[in-house]
Amino acid sequence: MQDESFLDLFRAAQHEAFHLEVEDSYYTSDYEPLKKFLAGEPQDFGWFQPWLIHIRETTGRGVSVNRARVVSVPHNDYTRYAMHVAELNREAGEDIRYLPRHLVESGGLTTDDWWMFDDRVVAFTVFEPVTNRWMGAAVTTDPHIVEYVHAVKTMVWSMAIPLSEYSER
Repeated sequence: MQDESFLDLFRAAQHEAFHLEVEDSYYTSDYEPLKKFLAGEPQDFGWFQPWLIHIRETTGRGVSVNRARVVSVPHNDYTRYAMHVAELNREAGEDIRYLPRHLVESGGLTTDDWWMFDDRVVAFTVFEPVTNRWMGAAVTTDPHIVEYVHAVKTMVWSMAIPLSEYSER
C-alpha cells in the first residue's frame, strides 16, 4: 500500500493507530532537512504539513495516534533531528515516546517497523534499500502476526518514556 491507500488505514481506524520505529536512521546524510538541522539553519517544515494535517484529522475524529521509537544511546544525528521534528508531531496530536534500545531484552522487538490499526491490522513499513526512502506498507490481518505484534506493542509502550520527559533527560 502506498499514498492514499495507506492513509485510508488511518481513516478506517476507530480507536488507535500505533507506530513502532526500530531503526536508528531513516534517511541518508544528504537528506536536505537533516543537513539544515545539523547546520543550525532555519526550516519552514512545509514538506511536513500534509502529514501534520493528516494527524490532526485523525486525532480530531477521536482516534489516538501513538508512536514509540526505540533508539540507541548515545543518539546519532538522525535521532536528534527526529526528536526536534517530533515536537511538531506532538503538537498535531501524536503521543510520541522513546525507549532506549539497551533497556529492551534481546529478541524482544520486531526487526521491522510497523503500524498497527485498532489492534487488528498490521502494516509493515517498506523502505527502499539504497536511499532508505519510505516506499509503502505490506498489510496483514493474519491473527498470529497480529497477536505477536500486539504483544511487542504492549511491552514497548509500557516501557517507553513520553517525549517531553525523555527530552528533559
